[in-house]
Amino acid sequence: MASFLCKLGRFSFRKRWFVVVVWTGLLVLAGLLAARAAPAPPNDFSMPGTEAQHASDLLQDGFPGLHADGATARVVFHVKDGKISDPQAKREVEATVRALGADPQVSQATDPFRTGSVSKDGSTAYSQVSYEVSTSHLEDSSRSALLKTVEDARSSTLTVEAGGNAVSAVTAGGHSKEAIGLAVAAVVLVLTFGSLVAAGLPLLTALLGVGTGACVIKALSAPLGLGTTTTGLATMIGLAVGIDYALFVVSRYRAELARGRDREDAAAHAVGTAGSAVVFAGTTVVIALVGLLVVNIPMLTQMGFAAAGTVVLAVLIALTLIPALLGIAGRRIGPTRPPRRRKGRTAGDGLGVRWARFVVRRPVAVLLTGVAALAAVAVPVASLQMGLPGDASQPVSTTQRKAYDLVTEGFGPGFNGPLTVVVQSASGGPAKAAAEKTAHQVSGLDDVASVGRPRLSESGDTAVLNVVPASPPGSEQTSDLLNALRDPGLAHTADARILVGGSTAMNADVSQKLSDALLPYLALVVGLAFLLLIAVFRSLLVPLKAALGFLLSVLAGLGAVVAVFQWGWLAQFFGVAQPGPVMSMMPIFMVGVVFGLAMDYEVFLVTRMREAYVHGSTPHEAIADGFRHSARVVVAAAVIMISVFAAFMGSDEQMLKTIGFGLAIAVLFDAFVVRMAIVPAVLALLGDRAWRLPRLLDRFVPNLDVEGERLEAATAPAPAERAVHFDETAEAGRPGPGA
Repeated sequence: MASFLCKLGRFSFRKRWFVVVVWTGLLVLAGLLAARAAPAPPNDFSMPGTEAQHASDLLQDGFPGLHADGATARVVFHVKDGKISDPQAKREVEATVRALGADPQVSQATDPFRTGSVSKDGSTAYSQVSYEVSTSHLEDSSRSALLKTVEDARSSTLTVEAGGNAVSAVTAGGHSKEAIGLAVAAVVLVLTFGSLVAAGLPLLTALLGVGTGACVIKALSAPLGLGTTTTGLATMIGLAVGIDYALFVVSRYRAELARGRDREDAAAHAVGTAGSAVVFAGTTVVIALVGLLVVNIPMLTQMGFAAAGTVVLAVLIALTLIPALLGIAGRRIGPTRPPRRRKGRTAGDGLGVRWARFVVRRPVAVLLTGVAALAAVAVPVASLQMGLPGDASQPVSTTQRKAYDLVTEGFGPGFNGPLTVVVQSASGGPAKAAAEKTAHQVSGLDDVASVGRPRLSESGDTAVLNVVPASPPGSEQTSDLLNALRDPGLAHTADARILVGGSTAMNADVSQKLSDALLPYLALVVGLAFLLLIAVFRSLLVPLKAALGFLLSVLAGLGAVVAVFQWGWLAQFFGVAQPGPVMSMMPIFMVGVVFGLAMDYEVFLVTRMREAYVHGSTPHEAIADGFRHSARVVVAAAVIMISVFAAFMGSDEQMLKTIGFGLAIAVLFDAFVVRMAIVPAVLALLGDRAWRLPRLLDRFVPNLDVEGERLEAATAPAPAERAVHFDETAEAGRPGPGA
């Protein structure tokens, strides 16, 4: 592996302009194809295999006029003084309803005075707006018309707010978060390299990879049916790994220059050694992202494959474009500066080395402290409750949250999440009798506020009735009611086939599906990566330690998420509008993304330790050597990733805020507690045993030579060239211009 990558790096360095032209041409070609491509199809929010999805399909077949999969909005009217039925207020409400129904994509806007959607105290009413198309098909003009109608209807006496999935928050400045992350990355890279040119390479190549990937995704959207959200995760992960991988190769290149290699040999050796780590780190990320397939949610699968594609691009760019740009930069990128000498210390005793030696001297204390701290933070995971964000989680300043609160005050919390019950006769005949029995049985269940009259399909074989819970959506009481409605005993008593759908039921089903898929997904990702890391490190204990450390990071990260977003600890500090269940997709996202980045740090740090061990260092010396060469790079990469993810905490959307906080805190735990403290402590305790592979496995596991042992023997610089210096063209004792 190292020999092949070394040849690839040497070729790219020599044919630097050819490589740059090829990558530039690929970007231009992808951009042209994206510009001419058909618009991306709407996201497929179907959840195959769930009861709520089956109920939606039955409603679509039996009640096409209901547009069961269509977007919806609820426009709420409220008067502080008097009644909503007073002549003036009533005229304003009816005029607003007519304006809502005038939109070409609206199938129906109900009149609250005809449907009885007026609160008992007469102060509040609502109109249910149904659209002929799904949320993903809803045009921006229809969304704007909805919000404008609501705005125009407001007056000094009438409060009007709107909620539902047809209402979208304002997304102006949508790229500000990425810009903040890139700005922080630029500062960290300049501090790490001490050179604007060296710092600019990782940013330039990461942006090129993300740009190419985004254009390819857009070009393939129509033929492959990729939804409009597939680029979101791809951009986040592409920037993360693109900067990481380029950072590692450039750092190794500067280190090889400091050893006395000429620029071509340094670039070739950097790609042969650091490039090997990049290949296997990228492979673990790809495994984690492609593994989202097991969840069987189309949108997640698309996002995973799209992000995996950008990771592959980032790896290829690090192996080919980076050495080419290093050749073009020439002396503008100099060797690594040695640490300043301080009294009583050698030149190599940087902060990373001193920390590593501290850990090696006290491995048990460091290990127990790190594990105990992460275990304490992970305690809240035991009470994890999952759900999908709704209007209740919106900031209190938004119209969605105001509409939610008005409905809760005027009608009760359950009106914000009614359950749709689909009834068919158990014998396959007319559903009228079965529906009436079902309605009677349901009205006697706990936590039921009201049951609507059954409505029959044209064929008469299907009926639908709305059940309004007495508790808010996502509550434990509503969950119990959902289970009671799905109890086979209820269907048997009513002699009916009962399916429960609606947004509340769909959210519960998605949460359950994601929960059920978490352990298989975790086993698949960790298992495949474990086998890969056995080949990388030629050890059983090192991959086992890496996997256990990752589990600690994820559990601690999830524990922090539960404490802040579910329990409400420091909620105001982090801008959490309403504590509640954790977003259902959060554990899956954390497992996939954090696992990939954690294995990046593991490979970057530990391969350098193994390289030193293979080349003759003792186990303790190898740990110090790994920190000497890689700790600064890993810290810089972690700070960049934490900053990129933390930037999303400034979003008003609870979902983005949760993802940003969860990923940032998990990377913080993994990089600074697990990789920087627990890993060296465990390796110090294991000693030589950490790097041994049982003889039986040694016969079957290929020797990938990730550390470049054979490469080192073939390309070692001549003894006269081994002195550390700043530039091969500089005068003795004076740093060259690239320093």
